Amino acid sequence: MAGREPYNNFRPEGRRFSRFQEERGSESETEDSDEASGSLEDEEEASWISWFCSLKGNEFFCEVDEDYVQDEFNLSGLSAQVLYYDYALDLILDSESPNSEVFTDEQHELIESAAELLYGLIHARYILTARGLGLMLEKFKTCDFGRCPRVHCNGQSCLPVGTSDIPRQSTVKVFCPKCEDIHVPRSKYHNHVDGAYFGTTFPHLLLMAYPSWRPAKPTSVYVPRVFGFKLHPTAFESAGQSGGVSSRAGSSQAVQRAQRSGRMANSAPANDVGASPARKARAGGRGGNAAAK
Repeated sequence: MAGREPYNNFRPEGRRFSRFQEERGSESETEDSDEASGSLEDEEEASWISWFCSLKGNEFFCEVDEDYVQDEFNLSGLSAQVLYYDYALDLILDSESPNSEVFTDEQHELIESAAELLYGLIHARYILTARGLGLMLEKFKTCDFGRCPRVHCNGQSCLPVGTSDIPRQSTVKVFCPKCEDIHVPRSKYHNHVDGAYFGTTFPHLLLMAYPSWRPAKPTSVYVPRVFGFKLHPTAFESAGQSGGVSSRAGSSQAVQRAQRSGRMANSAPANDVGASPARKARAGGRGGNAAAK
């Protein structure tokens, strides 16, 4: 694969961008020639970055400025991490080259995958800049990253975060600044986005840069209860000290004791003053029969 292939040659054969062309061009087929030519001009003006960020599942991404991508200093060290780096960079920047070369479908797929990886790594660096933080803050304000599923966080807006800065280690998660815990995104499409495209630093740096958007800690906490009583910290110690069948038997006995305590709390004994005469007679009869035996 000698030389650098211009992005224009990727568009007709590229699998992902061909789908983008079909979506944009399907309506133009029914229009007259003037409208069709106008739609083709609009399609040519659409950048790869805008198209990539508009894909389903890429809502967490912001559009990186092309000036940032063109600065080689910002891309330092990425050429060693991305195969077909030059081709992928041309694809991202829509750059043109006098060279022309025909690639197979497999080669196109490899170059497109390399472009996605390269853009993701550039994105992880860009969102740590002042411009990138500002763009991501606007998405945070509109809850584009989703809300915290925790009940006591009351729908707090979240931020994307990665559990590793190394690609292909884990998928993206969402960080709740209220409970300071991470959660799995609700959309199934986000479960295939690499967490390294956002990194481990971003959400915390954003909250440091914009402290007014840091929410207060939740004031209410869920309290486990059994029959209305709070569980003591040592409630599970006896069951945890013994294992196997004895542990299950101990937990079963604990449940039975709790159930008996709940019934005793809700009902009075048979010989209580408030018991009915018929109930006392039945209790006395059972006592008499037991004595006779």
